Amino acid sequence: MSTQSVGFVGLGLMGLPMCGNLIKAGIEVIATTRQPGPLKDVFEAGAKTAPSPRVVAEQADVVIIMVADTSAVEAVLNGVDGILAGIHPGVLIIDMGTTAVSATRKFASLVQAAGGSYVDAPVSGGTLGAEAGSLTIMAGGEEQAIERARPVLEILGSRFTHIGPVGTGQVAKAANQVIVGLNIGAVAEALMLAAHAGADPARVREALAGGFADSRVLEVHGQRMIERVFSPGGKVVTQRKDLVQALDLADELGIEMPATSLNKSLYERLIEAGDGGLDHSALIKVLDMDWAD
Repeated sequence: MSTQSVGFVGLGLMGLPMCGNLIKAGIEVIATTRQPGPLKDVFEAGAKTAPSPRVVAEQADVVIIMVADTSAVEAVLNGVDGILAGIHPGVLIIDMGTTAVSATRKFASLVQAAGGSYVDAPVSGGTLGAEAGSLTIMAGGEEQAIERARPVLEILGSRFTHIGPVGTGQVAKAANQVIVGLNIGAVAEALMLAAHAGADPARVREALAGGFADSRVLEVHGQRMIERVFSPGGKVVTQRKDLVQALDLADELGIEMPATSLNKSLYERLIEAGDGGLDHSALIKVLDMDWAD
């Protein structure tokens, strides 16, 4: 791993701490992002910086993409000064964001045609996992590319699963986001019920811990709901985007997900109310404005 340089494109809520963990591990990192503040932060932490994804691709052996959505991945790859403009044979591209499955397969084909390899390795665990290097990583790609990516990914996460060929990492992430979104809704409804019925929601949450209703969402997001602290770990707009991608995939497959559709509409109401930048645990605000405001 010490002989491979790693490019990092995207230094947002997740990307900045992930890039920081690579630097701390002694990896030679070349980073770029649109915002000067995070770029200055990683430079001061020991990374090289570059003016564009093209320059990152020219210099790095492995390039990690951690950007907001599918259109952002498209721009990073295909845009002016994008990765494909600077790609060289043998480079490994790893998309760690949540990207549409069909687009992921298209992006992989473009990279492979240019002589590179492609792995989709979306993550779960939010900013807490990104900071701790304990992300859950679900990856799709050819075995050789996966094994090359593994040493890098194991710095960033504590659980790594190779799901299957390119695109299946994103399939797993779509499933993950359906469960997360619906679980946040379930926790919000349960705590709202407890509050209106005269029970202390904090005590109810404590009582549920360890039983069948327990979950990481109950632990972390339930606490945020009780404290009414919604500074973003995962934003409402991001959760909504991920549910849209899951529903689009379901449409392509000819299947229905009615609970997911309803859950998506609740996040859309939050966005319409101007709360799209809050943590997705703010879903409680849609269900019970009196208690959660």
